[in-house]
Amino acid sequence: MANAISANRAELLAIANSVATEKLIDKAIVIEAIEEAIQRAARARFGQENDIRAKLDPQTGDLRLWRVVEVVEQVDDYFKQVDLDRGTSLQPGAAIGDFIVDPLPAIDLGRIDAQSAKQVIFQRVREADRERQYGEYKDRTNEVITGVVKSVEFGHIIVNLGRAEGVIRRDQQIPREMVRMGDRIRAIITKVVRETRGPQIFLSRAHPDFMKKLFAQEVPEIYDGIIEIKAAARDPGSRAKIGVISYDSSIDPVGACVGMKGSRVQAVVQELQGEKIDIIPWSEDTATFVVNALQPATVSRVVLDEDEGRIEVVVPDDQLSLAIGRRGQNVRLASQLTGRAIDIMTEADSSEKRQREFVERSTMFQEELDVDETLAQLLVAEGFTELEEVAFVGPEELAAIEGFDEELAEELQSRAQEALEKREAAARELRRSLGVEDALAEMPHLTEAMLVTLGKAKIRTLDDLADLATDELIAKKRSEPRRGGRERPEDKGGVLGEYGLTEEQGNEIIMAARAHWFADEDATEEAADADSTP
Repeated sequence: MANAISANRAELLAIANSVATEKLIDKAIVIEAIEEAIQRAARARFGQENDIRAKLDPQTGDLRLWRVVEVVEQVDDYFKQVDLDRGTSLQPGAAIGDFIVDPLPAIDLGRIDAQSAKQVIFQRVREADRERQYGEYKDRTNEVITGVVKSVEFGHIIVNLGRAEGVIRRDQQIPREMVRMGDRIRAIITKVVRETRGPQIFLSRAHPDFMKKLFAQEVPEIYDGIIEIKAAARDPGSRAKIGVISYDSSIDPVGACVGMKGSRVQAVVQELQGEKIDIIPWSEDTATFVVNALQPATVSRVVLDEDEGRIEVVVPDDQLSLAIGRRGQNVRLASQLTGRAIDIMTEADSSEKRQREFVERSTMFQEELDVDETLAQLLVAEGFTELEEVAFVGPEELAAIEGFDEELAEELQSRAQEALEKREAAARELRRSLGVEDALAEMPHLTEAMLVTLGKAKIRTLDDLADLATDELIAKKRSEPRRGGRERPEDKGGVLGEYGLTEEQGNEIIMAARAHWFADEDATEEAADADSTP
């Protein structure tokens, strides 16, 4: 029996050493798994009700088994309790309430016990291996890694990374790129997620950051921080744009990225399967950067709309198709690069639009302020576009217009304020006819026009408004279509997205609408306390 046990222990130690070495995990974890497996086998042998512990010496393989028992006056549970006489025989000096050790004889693992032990060990080793993989990769996001294609499943590429596996989902691959089993492939780690079946390592070859990392590998100045890629946009496998800046005036950022005879950029292009890359100088001035981003098209004029976050770009008639690009690619990439929605129009379109806006605004001022055409056109020519601007601008600004005086300025402001009050009253009537509660009118930042919009969207009570998330209320409509043309509900923007409310204002509105919920809860708690008071 002793020889069998010794051989068994020697085998267990050999298993622990080989598994720890193969899986690159701590030997102590394997030893713990073996101890747990032996504990299970011992409980099956001596009774599941026993609190049995096992200890395996990692050096000698000596195995100790014992059960933990409590010393009590009267034994109720013979598996976990002993009386004082038995306790003192096991451990001299034991007292009532002590937990002591009752040694058990070593066991020889039978076939069933060994199989059960093997399953426990494998399970613990798998868990430790998964944890090791997660710990190794969780802090490596945004890092370029090289692996070998293991398989392609449902269009997703499974990559062997050595001690783990990653996946390049179909939407993160370069379109029309052909890969086969055994191919070496580079990708960027975008996300590492801990899951029960093991860490999921998500890779991408379509992400703009992958291109940025490739340039950092090819351009020493980028790696050293002398040149920085401030922005990047890609249409994977087709075309890309990057905005670069140099922190050393003696180094041209565009030339450094292109390299001698285009050697540096070509290395990146080859890795990206022939993707054409436009390298443009980055500028803090938005208008200048937009002009650069739309290269190779020539731009005549740029008009910024800060409120809407849009940019109107005017180009010569013969440059329109070049500025837009094939299937809108050039303007789409420029928009992604600058982070602004870009509207492209020709000189003729721009002139027509300005003329149309001039007429519309002049007509509005004529009707709302009850003034003649000449005076209305003077206001528009001076840059006034809305009644609010006339009503609340400093009187001296109106009086400074050629042909105006203080008396006329005061009269115009009075008429503008009166017209705004009429608008508000009309909107209020419409809002009430839509069934929107007056309580909503007390919410901060909401105008009657906004309440009408809420009413048309069937948001008519405080609870209706309180149920919305901030994005559902104020998010702006997505200006650029998603890749593949698929539109999601959130792309349509929030109910009040057209009014340009900030996130802070949206939060204030939602919290004010929810205030009555907390007031009701407090009232209910007070009533409950009152009922429970004797």
